[in-house]
Amino acid sequence: MQIIPAIDLKNGQCVRLKQGRMEDDTVFSDDVIATAGRWVDAGTKRLHIVDLDGAFAGEPRNGELIREVCKSYPDLQVQVGGGIRDAAIAAHYIDAGVQWVIIGTQAVREPALVERLCKAHPGQVIVGLDARDGKVALSGWAEDSGLDAIELARSFEGVGVSGIVYTDIERDGMMQGFNSAATASLAEQINIPVFASGGVNSYEDIDRLCDIAIHGVQGAIVGRAMYDGTLELGTAQQRAAAKLAELAN
Repeated sequence: MQIIPAIDLKNGQCVRLKQGRMEDDTVFSDDVIATAGRWVDAGTKRLHIVDLDGAFAGEPRNGELIREVCKSYPDLQVQVGGGIRDAAIAAHYIDAGVQWVIIGTQAVREPALVERLCKAHPGQVIVGLDARDGKVALSGWAEDSGLDAIELARSFEGVGVSGIVYTDIERDGMMQGFNSAATASLAEQINIPVFASGGVNSYEDIDRLCDIAIHGVQGAIVGRAMYDGTLELGTAQQRAAAKLAELAN
């Protein structure tokens, strides 16, 4: 079970939003490189970065900052989403040192792009599904697609997708716990590893993640809880390891 810290970028700053609302943000740091270093020092091997400006603009807005993170911490596995709408942008990020590109809006609008990227960059493509009441949202959560998240996830089986990042929009940034039922339901109905996102904010949530690991949930992306100090990365990883060992017995 991987506990993955998140950095959300808006106007070059590290922020957290509530339910994806750009006007409802909390700035946690003006120094993105130092923030990434904070998580590296805490022991993470993997970092989740979202270019929020890019998600709304439809093209990267914080790309140079992300490149600098990769350059500053070459051993860190970075996954990036937000504004990746074509093959050239994806290739640019991977050339910059990004390990995984996350395709969200464009995975809905142009599913063939995902398959092409999987062929061009094997093992380096993740699909991001952001859902509200089980329906996928687009363009930084500003637009509802009307598509069922599980059905869409199924459509990517067999093309080489490395994982699905599943975000429950209603829980994101609200510190109310993640939607374990919806996450487990998605994971057990597809053969692609699932990473939970949105609402993981307590050690009890870590236990609940481990409880549904059997369905194919391999990790969680955690943001506000770690910045607020509700969760400590090392303790969360230890808790997950102990819980999984307990379940195995």
